[in-house]
Amino acid sequence: MFDIIAVDISGRHLENDEYFMVCAAVSVSVSPDHIEKTHDVNICYFKSTNAPELIDVVDMVEKTVTGLNPQSTIVMEAGDMFNKPQFLVSNMFSRNFKYQESLSERRAIEIAHHISVGARRLLKMKCNVAHQSNTEDIPHEKSDYSTEDKSRH
Repeated sequence: MFDIIAVDISGRHLENDEYFMVCAAVSVSVSPDHIEKTHDVNICYFKSTNAPELIDVVDMVEKTVTGLNPQSTIVMEAGDMFNKPQFLVSNMFSRNFKYQESLSERRAIEIAHHISVGARRLLKMKCNVAHQSNTEDIPHEKSDYSTEDKSRH
């Protein structure tokens, strides 16, 4: 087994004149074809009026993986890094980085994808975060947002 951090970013497209992106990082232990254990999940959101560039994506990922196992390798899809060569991208990170290769890495990225899409939808729907002026990250230690459906009360 080895430890990885699978990362996915949802919302890298212009919507209502801004980019509202949610980055999810999933810390897991994997074998070549299975996820053996999930350790932790971090979620951060980012807003911008400009399209994200490669260095912006690296910064989003670095902020999101903060606090997760520093010996783990960050694993992402090549498309999330604008299909740049792995040797170029890996030199931009403060820890080990690689593109997904194995089935277990693919499965871990799928989990991160579902988390980032779901969190983005929840934040937009329940909290209306996309229309607030605050551009700070959501701290992954706590959240002030309730997921309770108030329409039932």
